[in-house]
Amino acid sequence: MIDNINNTSIDDIEDDGLIISDEEQELYEHFRFVAEKGQTLLRVDKFLVVRMENASRNRIQQAAEASCILANGKPVKSNYRVKPGDVISIVMDRPRYENEIIAQDIPLDIVYEDSELLVVNKPAGLVVHPGHGNYTGTLVNALAYHFKDNPDYDVNDPRMGLVHRIDKNTSGLLVVAKTPNAKTSLGKQFFNKTTKRQYIALVWGEMENESGTIEGNIGRNIKDRLQMAVFPEGDQGKHAVTHYTTLENLCHVSLVRCQLETGRTHQIRVHMKYIGHPLFNDERYGGDKILRGSVFSKYTQFVQNCFSICPRQALHAKTLGFIHPVTGEEMNFTSKIPSDMEQLLEKWRDYSTNRKNIN
Repeated sequence: MIDNINNTSIDDIEDDGLIISDEEQELYEHFRFVAEKGQTLLRVDKFLVVRMENASRNRIQQAAEASCILANGKPVKSNYRVKPGDVISIVMDRPRYENEIIAQDIPLDIVYEDSELLVVNKPAGLVVHPGHGNYTGTLVNALAYHFKDNPDYDVNDPRMGLVHRIDKNTSGLLVVAKTPNAKTSLGKQFFNKTTKRQYIALVWGEMENESGTIEGNIGRNIKDRLQMAVFPEGDQGKHAVTHYTTLENLCHVSLVRCQLETGRTHQIRVHMKYIGHPLFNDERYGGDKILRGSVFSKYTQFVQNCFSICPRQALHAKTLGFIHPVTGEEMNFTSKIPSDMEQLLEKWRDYSTNRKNIN
């Protein structure tokens, strides 16, 4: 029995497997096969190669190495032996594109570009990949327009394109692969955690420590499927580690720099909430309420004005570093804090200096 959820084509498996995400997103099932009752024990790579159009065993093995092949919901290596009744799935971190990507003239803040890759500074509010409810107006649509005159770049080809991604309302740096070789090389660097990525965040509360490390498995919140949660004990969730450094304590908020050791869904947002410091104006995790300070009307109005200045979680992917896939050169990029966050910081700096006049 074969249960294909879409037309099967090996082109839909990344050369480097899963697109590795700074804030790892939900996995989407692209293909599903159910082993028949009479299925003899067979390696999963051999099982799949005869069931997928134009599939090469090497490509399937690469997908398995990147944890894109699941047996009954759990990642398996290419030597896993399929048995009767097994459900074999191939997953990726984005939905399958149900329609051809439409090229749209959406402005791009391009930080760097050469024949192999492109680094873009994504503004807050821009969705990265087309998906349910967002098939247009995304970063991928903008890339389709940018590359419209490049015959070697096919925006629908998963062997090239975005290597990682960040949330819609998070701003900052992303790298785009323009060739399959670049996608494979960069994907492995993200998968092996050899890239350099740092975020800047404004969080509620003054930090007690100059620096620290937050550890705790992150998984889907059992009470709210739209949220992630920390599971400090047991086998739930995935291992997650965030390192932080306090840059400024501004009375009732703090500016912190976060470095990801792992990349889980909403990792910084969830970990900071876990230690009692939700990101400022993070609606999903409760940061859009006044969590510190006084009850005086002037202060309340001040905070509401701050929410209006930066109407999103105050999180920016500021730095990105990796090894160039062809030249071997170490590439490091830094982006300015966007204007909404910069204005927000200035408001809190002024408040911190003149708090007696505001209260």
